[in-house]
Amino acid sequence: MVLQSTSPLVVVANSLPFVVVEDAKGNRVRKQCPSGLVTAVAPAVVETGGLWVGWPGIYEEDKPGPIPEPSPDDDSPSAGLKTEQVVPVILPHQLFDDFYNGCCHSCFWPLFHSMPDRALFRSEKWQAYLAVNKQFAIQAVNAVKTSLERQPNSVPLVWIHGYQMMCVANFIRNICDAEKIKVKIAFFLHIPFPSWDIMRLFPWDDELLQNILCADFIGFHIEDYCFNFIDCCQRRLGCRTDRARMLVEHNNRTVSVRALPISIPYERFQALAESAPAVVKNNPEELIMLGIDQLDYTKGLVHRLKAFERLLKNHPEHREKVVLIQVVVPSRTDMKVYRDLKDELDTEIGKLNGCFSTANWSPIRYICAYVSQEQLAAFYRDSSVALVAPLRDGMSLVAKEFVACQTKEPGVLVLSPFAGAGIDMTEALQVNPYETELYAETIHRAITMPKEEREMRMFRLRRQVREKDVNYWLESFFKSVNCYANTDEIPSGKLSPLREDDFNSFLDHYVTETSKLALLLDYDGTLAPIAPNPDLAVLPAETKKVLVRLANMPDVYIAIISGRSLENVMKMVGIEGLTYAGNHGFQIRHPDGSQFVHPVPHEFNEKLDKLRELLKPVCKHGAWLEDKDIGMTFHYREVPDDLAAEIIAKAEECFVSAGIEPHPSHKAFEARPPVLWDKGRAAIRILCSLFGVDWSDRISVIFAGDDKTDEDAMKALQGMAISFRVTASKNVKTVANHRLPSTDSVLTMLKWIERRFSARPFDASKPVLPNSSLNQSPGSTSSRVPQRVPSVSEDIILTMTMSDEPMVSPKASGLASPANAEISLKE
Repeated sequence: MVLQSTSPLVVVANSLPFVVVEDAKGNRVRKQCPSGLVTAVAPAVVETGGLWVGWPGIYEEDKPGPIPEPSPDDDSPSAGLKTEQVVPVILPHQLFDDFYNGCCHSCFWPLFHSMPDRALFRSEKWQAYLAVNKQFAIQAVNAVKTSLERQPNSVPLVWIHGYQMMCVANFIRNICDAEKIKVKIAFFLHIPFPSWDIMRLFPWDDELLQNILCADFIGFHIEDYCFNFIDCCQRRLGCRTDRARMLVEHNNRTVSVRALPISIPYERFQALAESAPAVVKNNPEELIMLGIDQLDYTKGLVHRLKAFERLLKNHPEHREKVVLIQVVVPSRTDMKVYRDLKDELDTEIGKLNGCFSTANWSPIRYICAYVSQEQLAAFYRDSSVALVAPLRDGMSLVAKEFVACQTKEPGVLVLSPFAGAGIDMTEALQVNPYETELYAETIHRAITMPKEEREMRMFRLRRQVREKDVNYWLESFFKSVNCYANTDEIPSGKLSPLREDDFNSFLDHYVTETSKLALLLDYDGTLAPIAPNPDLAVLPAETKKVLVRLANMPDVYIAIISGRSLENVMKMVGIEGLTYAGNHGFQIRHPDGSQFVHPVPHEFNEKLDKLRELLKPVCKHGAWLEDKDIGMTFHYREVPDDLAAEIIAKAEECFVSAGIEPHPSHKAFEARPPVLWDKGRAAIRILCSLFGVDWSDRISVIFAGDDKTDEDAMKALQGMAISFRVTASKNVKTVANHRLPSTDSVLTMLKWIERRFSARPFDASKPVLPNSSLNQSPGSTSSRVPQRVPSVSEDIILTMTMSDEPMVSPKASGLASPANAEISLKE
C-alpha cells in the first residue's frame, strides 16, 4: 500500500497500538494489542510518518519512563512505529478507571448497543470522561505543533477514533482556535450509534452531540448509524440537516457525515491462512463450526449456545459429527458484569457438554484465552461454518476475516443482521440470534448446504472483501477529508445558506392557513447583531421594514422582550404598535400605553448603589457600566484579551461585596433584582394579557432568542410554542426546537412568516380590533387577534405585585380618565 496524505496525520485513540509491560528481566517492552483499529490504522501512521496519541497501559503511579522502541522481530501491524511517533497520555489510575470502566463501559457501551437497561448514568463518571478527553486533546494539540514544526505550511489532520474519545474534538478546536492553529478534525466511531429515542436517555446528550460536531468530518460504519446521528442532531439539538447529502449545520459550520465500513488487510489474512498449521480434528470427517468473540454480553454467546443445543436436540444426526470451537477472548474482567458473563458461559458449556458428550466426542471445544492471529487464521481456514451472530455490533470484522481465510474447501458464514457487516455481506445466511428455533435451523442449513451453493456464496463474499479491503477504507477516508494525494480533491459538502423555503420544515405544520400568531423576539443577537457597544447594535433596515409590515397584519402580534431598559429597546426598535418588555420583562409596555412594572425590593436599590460605586474604578481598559431603570450591566466586551481575566475577577469581587449575584451575559455581568421573575414569566404574562389564560388553545407562538436569559422563556413556553435559539460561535445547551446561525436567519424566518400571512385572502367580514390588552376581559375566549395601532400619548402605569391573573386595564375596569393614572393592584 502506498498512501500519500496531503496533511500530516495525528491519530488519537484510547490506547496506543501496544501496551508497555515489564518482561522477565524487568525491562519495559511493547506488548502488541491486535484489534481492528490497530490493524487498519497503524500501518497508515507508520507509512505517512504520522503521530499516535494514546494511553500506553501504565498510570502516573507506575513512575513511567520513556516508551521503548519496537522489537526488531516485531511483525505486528504497528511494526515500524518509532518511539518518536508515539505521544503517550498518562493519567492517575482512579481517574482512568472512572473514565474507562465508570463511563465508557458502564454507560456508553450498553447505551450505544441499544441496551439502555444495562447503562448507568452517573454525573461524576461523566465529568471524569470529560477530564480525560481534555487531557487527550492537550496532547493531540502538542502532536499537531510537532507536525507543524516538521511541515510548517501544512494543515495537520487529527483523526480521532472510538467512543472513548467523543469529546476530544471540542477541546482540540477550542485550543486551536485560541492559538490560531489551522487544523482538520475527523472522528470515526467503531461501534453502533443509537437511535435518537435511545440517545436522549443519556442526561448530557446535548453536550455530547455538540462535542462530536466540533469535528469537520464524522464517520460511521453504515448508513443506519449516520442517519441515527443526523436525527439526534436534528431532534435533540435543533440543528439544520440535509439527510440526502448527510450534512449537519452547527455553530455556523457544516459537518460532513459519511458511512465508511471498516475492513481488513485481505492479503495478510490470506497469507496467514496459507501458512498456518492444520487444526487437529477427532477424525478427518469431523465438521468444525467456529465462534470467535470477545467476552461481552453484546456478542450473543449465550444465545448461540442455546441455538446449538436446540440443533443437537432437533437433529441428532449431527451428534459426534459436528464440533463447535468457541474462542472467547477475555476482556474487562475487572468489571462484575463480565465476570458474571464468564461464569454463565462456563456453566452453560459445562451443561451442554455434560448432556451430549460421548466417550470420543464433546460438542464444544471451549477456549477462553488470547489467540494469535496465526492460530485464528487456521481456525478460519479449517472451519466449515462460522457463527457471527451478535445481538448488536458495529461491524464484526470476524466475518470478513473468516471469508479472507477460506482458501480451501468453501465454508458458510452465518451472520446476524444486527452486525454492521450484515448490511453488505448479503450472501451470508442471516439469522436473528433472538429466534432460537430459526437460529438452529439456519445452522442446520449451513451444515447441509450443497457444495455448489457454498462455492457461489463464498466466491462472491471473497470478491467483495478483497475489493473493499482496509486499503480501500483508508483511501475512502482520506478522499472524504480532502487529504488524498493520489487524486483530485473532492469538494466537501456544505449546506447552502438558510432560505425562506427551509422554514417550511420548521413551521409549515404549526403556522397554518388559519393560525393567529404571537411572535416574541429578543433584540440583541436576535434581531440586531451583537456589537462592541450596545448603542451600535442597530436594527437592520430590512428587518425593520419586515417587522413594520408584520405589525400591520391582523393575525400577527409582535412583542420584543429584551435585557435592555424599556426606553432603550423602544428607541432601538422604533416601531409603533408592538409590545415592548425591558429589563428581561420587569417592565412591559403595550401599544396603548398601559404598562406593567414588577416591584423591586427597596434593599436591592441600596445594594445597587453600592455596586455602582464599587465598579467605577474597574471601568477601564474598555469596560463600562450601563445603568438601567431596574438593574445594571457591567460590560467587558471591549477589554483586551490579555486583561480580561483580571477585569472579570475584579468585577466579580465587586458583585460579591455588594451582595448581588452576577448574571453572566454576552461578555457582561448583569445585576438583576432577586425576585422570581424572568423572560419566561414575562412571556406568559404578555400572552395571558392579550389572549386570555387559554391562549395556548388558539394562538400559535414563536419565540426567538440568543442568550441564556432567553432559555427561561423557551422553558416556560416548551410544548406550547416553537422556539429558535440563535447561536453560531460556541456549544450551548438549549431547549429550543431549532437552532439558527445568525440574525440574518431570523430575518429569513420573518420573511417566511410575512409570505405565509400575505398569501391569505382578505376577509372583509372579520372584525378588526385595536391593538391593546384593553379589548378583552381576563380569561376571554375570543379568538380575535388585535390589530396594530399607533401607541397613545397617555402613560398608564400599573404597579403590580406578582399575580397569576391577566392584567386588567383601567378602561375595562370602568375608569374614566387613564391619563396620568397610577394604580396599585394588590393580590
